[in-house]
Amino acid sequence: MKGKTTMDLENKDELTVETSDAVETTETEEVTEAAEDAVLEETVAAEETQKPARRGRGKKQKIETQEEKPQSEWTERVVQIRRVTKVVKGGKKLSFRAIVIVGNRKGQVGIGCAKASEVIIAIQKAIADGRKNLITVPIFKTTIPHPITGRSGAGSVMLRPASQGTGIIAGGAVRLVLELAGIENILSKSLGSKSPLNAANATLNALKSLTPFAEVAKKRGLTMAELLN
Repeated sequence: MKGKTTMDLENKDELTVETSDAVETTETEEVTEAAEDAVLEETVAAEETQKPARRGRGKKQKIETQEEKPQSEWTERVVQIRRVTKVVKGGKKLSFRAIVIVGNRKGQVGIGCAKASEVIIAIQKAIADGRKNLITVPIFKTTIPHPITGRSGAGSVMLRPASQGTGIIAGGAVRLVLELAGIENILSKSLGSKSPLNAANATLNALKSLTPFAEVAKKRGLTMAELLN
């Protein structure tokens, strides 16, 4: 019996020693893992702090400056866009005709007419054509110096001076031409053809034929005050 008890005690001692050794190994493993995690966190934080500094060294900061584009004094108004056809050997060729009025509202105005296979190209060509055919309109106190009639084809346009506050009594292409010319008070009447192109050309013909007061006074040998009185 004594031999058995001593053997049991020895076995118990060995088991306690083994368990204590296992506990110590697990504790050391946990400590090493915690230390490794701490080291990894420190390295990641250091890399994150270094990355933006390296990126910022080589790059220059871009300063956005919005420059305002100078606005042109010229104004363009589209009067008519019409589809036209031309008979050719293989059939019919379709294109678009654009009529555009160009003016600066300071006494200069022009009419452009152009054709192209696309609407945008036709408008651009008409604007360029209108700027080539500008005329100078003699304006006297926001109106025209004297009554006049302009003609183009089968259409004609009568223009009459108007007092202050009357406004532009006109419609269609005639009104657009007078507005872009810079006239504020005028009476008008379109006769004959109702075509916008004929009406615009007749108005331009009338404005082109106007004679300023200064030129008339110079021909008569009078001053402006004597002529107007």
